[in-house]
Amino acid sequence: MAINFWDSEAWGLLNLVGVLLLSLLFANLLKKNIGFLRKSLIPTSVLGGVLLLIVAVIYEKAAGGASFFDTAFFGGNGSASLEVLTYHCLALGFIAVTFKPSERALTRKRSSEVFNTGVTAVAGNLVQGVLGMGITLIAALILKDFFSSAGILLPFGYGQGTGQALNWGNTYETDYGFAGGKTFGLTIAAFGFLSASIGGVIHLNILRHKKKITVPNDDEDKILLSEEVSASDEIPMNGSIDKLTVQLAFVFVVYIICGVVMKVLGGLAEGLKSTIYGFNFLFGVLIATLFKVINKFLRKKKIVKKQYFSGFLMARISGFFFDLMIVAGIAAIKISALKNYWPVIIILGIVGALSTYYYVRFVCRKMFPEYSEEQFLVMYGMLTGTASTGMILLREIDPEFSTPAAENLVYQNLPAIVFGFPMMLLAGLAPKQPLLTFFILIGFLIAMNVILFISYRVAKKNALKSRE
Repeated sequence: MAINFWDSEAWGLLNLVGVLLLSLLFANLLKKNIGFLRKSLIPTSVLGGVLLLIVAVIYEKAAGGASFFDTAFFGGNGSASLEVLTYHCLALGFIAVTFKPSERALTRKRSSEVFNTGVTAVAGNLVQGVLGMGITLIAALILKDFFSSAGILLPFGYGQGTGQALNWGNTYETDYGFAGGKTFGLTIAAFGFLSASIGGVIHLNILRHKKKITVPNDDEDKILLSEEVSASDEIPMNGSIDKLTVQLAFVFVVYIICGVVMKVLGGLAEGLKSTIYGFNFLFGVLIATLFKVINKFLRKKKIVKKQYFSGFLMARISGFFFDLMIVAGIAAIKISALKNYWPVIIILGIVGALSTYYYVRFVCRKMFPEYSEEQFLVMYGMLTGTASTGMILLREIDPEFSTPAAENLVYQNLPAIVFGFPMMLLAGLAPKQPLLTFFILIGFLIAMNVILFISYRVAKKNALKSRE
């Protein structure tokens, strides 16, 4: 079918992305010029998404229930496009993060701290999962036809972010009849960002009141050195092909391969297709890691002379995709679909915030005594928002990243994926066996804390030996 360039189908997606980016610019303008927003630590992408959500709700009320994002300006199906963007941006952002070259080696002590960070991240997700499942199992006994496994979306919305909350919410909605499942997951994720911002601000104000920290000047721009932008062994910034184009090419090539792999696996296991496609980010990380291993081998053999992966540009690319994912995910929330769920969502949001705060606070004091405040902020931010939210909170107390907390956040992904993978499988089991899943989550949480306890005892014993 021929498409005219003046048709809405030719402009819908571009208009949608343009409006998402415009909301980010407007949100950034508000944050820079309104004092309480600047101090709130709410990520600009979250604020942008909330602004669009408000516009969409006002339009829906004025237009008698019509969807703002399904107008002709957005091609007539913008709501679905928002969900597609959220889904793909999650994996693309993770692929770009994976391609970032590692800057320094890990010592034995640092390896232990990274390992403990990964285990703590998984244990934090499990605390959220146990409490979330407990709440919705009880809610299902009170509310008619309520989806009893909805609570397992709490660790995905809080601990994994917008993309994963959408993935599993969509699976529960399409495969198991959870009406409004996608919106439920996205709303939980939005509550997570608010929990990170509000809880983080409260904690920082407590530290400031106790004079444990000083407030850095946000208006001072950090001057980047040339070696931070481009290392001496990297390809030139402007060669026969632009350096940014090369980075984007690697990211999208990996994602294309990822799509082929999922297509093949989905064909071999038709019943697991939804689960397989829910792991798009994980397949992307594994394939990108394989690319890095091959590149390292080729460079060692002197077959490839230059470093093609730019840490600086990959960080910018991942930041773009994550910002777009968050603003699109929040904008995709359909308030009307949640009219029967608000009491449960509010309870989940409050319990998720408080349990994460106190659990992470306790673990960080025990496991990271030398920099417990920095480790707490980065972990709490990550376990209620995203890794970038954790970094935002950390910058308030450690602007130069002089403590190992930032490195822990970067390197913890491997142990977190290894120990966290069973939880992904439990998310597939939850709709079929909710009570069994609840008890498995409890057992898994106990196991993770036993591992942390053993690590704590070993570290304490080694510390005593070193003093002797």
